[in-house]
Amino acid sequence: MVDGMKNKNGKPVLLKIVDAIQKNKDYLAEVDGLIADGDHGANMNKGFTIFGKQIKDRDITFTDGLDELGNVLFSQIGGSMGPIYGNIFISMSEVAGGAEEIGVAELSQMIDAGLKGLHEVAKGEVGDKTLVDTLFPANVAMKKAAQEGKPLAEALADMKAAAEKGRDSTKDLVAKLGRSSRLGERSRGVLDAGAVSCCIILCAMADGILEQARKA
Repeated sequence: MVDGMKNKNGKPVLLKIVDAIQKNKDYLAEVDGLIADGDHGANMNKGFTIFGKQIKDRDITFTDGLDELGNVLFSQIGGSMGPIYGNIFISMSEVAGGAEEIGVAELSQMIDAGLKGLHEVAKGEVGDKTLVDTLFPANVAMKKAAQEGKPLAEALADMKAAAEKGRDSTKDLVAKLGRSSRLGERSRGVLDAGAVSCCIILCAMADGILEQARKA
């Protein structure tokens, strides 16, 4: 049974997340441009690309990489998303920094810490049409999987499904926070860009962790 990924083997997962953001930069810009200023794709791509170059030729653990990624996003991304994603990743790193293995229990703790880290710097609850609509259900799914003792593959599949469902839910919501909230009802019918990028990150993370765990 696949129980988890060695923390020291997490660099490919970090690079997989970077690649996912790079490949989706235009899509994120398109989604964001429908109800906001359209810079989400460019900003995310900039921060993740800088991080990818920083770790390309170095050995780094998964949790140390998340901490470094968080700090890059804090300093390199404009607007509100830099501090939000920065705090998410730094909080995830802090709660599991000393772990030798990243399994279901550790991932559950990390995602929960990331959600709490988000709320340290930003408002946002389920239904506000933000990335919380993706991250919160992903957190619930991982907590449930940990409590039920589900194997890693099943837990990650549950998390991805919850994240995707949460992302899709934002299409029917009216934005209550940020620039898009000024549109009121006109913001309905469009996905939230932050919810989309959060889903991309969580799914790439899940796929990468499972790939590394299976190599162990």
